[in-house]
Amino acid sequence: MKIGQNASRTQAALVAAAALLAPASAFAGASDTYYERAFVVAADARCDLFQPQVGRALDAATAQARGAALRSGTSPADLAAVAARARARAGAVSCADPQLATVRDRVDGAFAGWARTSRMTFPGDRAHWVANRTGYARPTWRLHQTSAIGASPVAFGLAGKDQAASDLTAVVSWYGRPRPYAARIVLRDPSKLPRPWLAGDNLAPESARASLWATGVSTADATLLSDGKRDGDAWRFPASAAAALEKLDPRESFAIEFHFRDGSVATVPFEAGDFTAGRAFLAMGVL
Repeated sequence: MKIGQNASRTQAALVAAAALLAPASAFAGASDTYYERAFVVAADARCDLFQPQVGRALDAATAQARGAALRSGTSPADLAAVAARARARAGAVSCADPQLATVRDRVDGAFAGWARTSRMTFPGDRAHWVANRTGYARPTWRLHQTSAIGASPVAFGLAGKDQAASDLTAVVSWYGRPRPYAARIVLRDPSKLPRPWLAGDNLAPESARASLWATGVSTADATLLSDGKRDGDAWRFPASAAAALEKLDPRESFAIEFHFRDGSVATVPFEAGDFTAGRAFLAMGVL
């Protein structure tokens, strides 16, 4: 390969390194931002450019860029093609290329700030995820989104003392209701309906849904309650639920259903959003 061609192949990475800290939605072409970040991730995987913490920060930034591209109207198929092009270009660059060394230095500098960032909000179309890497002696929300059913606030996400001991949990403080006997997460099943179901808070048809039942319930720790609430229930879900959420399109909705003994069901809507990016941010470790 000619030197000029090789240099042009790394130019996209230089642009990405300068822009990695800015929100993906700030760029004119969200798919371009995703391409640039995917290129750097692929180059790192091939050439071992970064320390693990920087690599995890790149994973978070790339997942965030993918969500922004989807919300801007780029199709999942087109983004898969973008990622394939980024991997192909990274595969054609020599690990000894001096421009790639420049990329490494600039990315290291850019993500030094991320390494010191304890909290981050990942906006969505209708809701957002809030991530928190601060270490606490008592359980706290590591990554969560809030919703409500009537006057009863509901928070859902990863809760624990650190990211390694975080459970997928729903905390609800009921107002004027009997307590439910069961709860489950309801979401699109990609094996039944491969394409995203984009209908606001409306879920995919029942025939295309999957459900994951809570494995238990206990009194919620006070640190997990909504402001002004003095008690609540904490429903715990299996670890497989997090992997299922990551398979959804960021624009899709899922719900938590609470089942009561009189046969009624309280359905609480949530948005998939940048759940994947939030988990990658937590993987950088507790501060």
